[in-house]
Amino acid sequence: MNNFIVPIDFSETSKNAARFAAHLANRVSDAHLILYNVFDTVEGGSDGSPLGTTEDGEDAARKTIMELALQSVQTELSTITTARISCVAEENKHFVDTLEDYVKKNEIQLIIMGITGSTLLGQIFMGSNTLNIVNRRLVPVIIVPPDAHSKSADNVMLLTDLQDVETTVPIESVKKVLQVFNPTLHVVNVDSEHYVDLTEEYKAERLKLENMLAGFKPEFYFIRMFDFMEAINQFVDDKKIDMIITIPKKHSFLTNLFKSTHTSKLAYHSHVPIVAINV
Repeated sequence: MNNFIVPIDFSETSKNAARFAAHLANRVSDAHLILYNVFDTVEGGSDGSPLGTTEDGEDAARKTIMELALQSVQTELSTITTARISCVAEENKHFVDTLEDYVKKNEIQLIIMGITGSTLLGQIFMGSNTLNIVNRRLVPVIIVPPDAHSKSADNVMLLTDLQDVETTVPIESVKKVLQVFNPTLHVVNVDSEHYVDLTEEYKAERLKLENMLAGFKPEFYFIRMFDFMEAINQFVDDKKIDMIITIPKKHSFLTNLFKSTHTSKLAYHSHVPIVAINV
């Protein structure tokens, strides 16, 4: 069973991520979508009980409301996919910790998250729980931007700096994601140092990575451009990329991509989900 968990806060952004997850589930014969909500604990009165209610009654009522709301999302997704869909609502003040605990205990293969908020995309991403979840290094996280249109994973881009690939590329995790979607794989390196010929070091690293990904018949691309974002935008457009796989590192693509200074260059990327796979 491929268990995909989709955190839902009932914003349109999180519902859009759930729709994307439902379309992806159609590509997987044993997919199981888990719609997951963490609702805040109610602060107690002076006697320690929730204000104006009995503690047990308030907890049960709020949990029921959240479960009914999740079931409403489930009903919508059932028109998109025939995959099994479950609803889970948990009460806790700490969303990231609660989600981490659930993922560890329930054999989750993917987390599929939207980016909630109302500010610029870069500010939303950097200020959201999404980056915190990525940093927990649990399982691969698919980050679905607010305006994502993609309904498939036919063409996937793997971004790499082609440096010491045997230790910096989490190959087993990458393979597991690729096995789920079986896409056409485009391995892309953008480097302002490339000139007419690639260095022998780059050629050697490419050969290693090609062997590591042999079962997926990767196509390799080396792009020499000084504007990294422009290169990515153009490649996504030219190759009709559905998802981008990136391996977060300090000062890496994932960190730098969503800085607000890059927002003007993200018009196209705002439609492309990103898969973060940690080493």
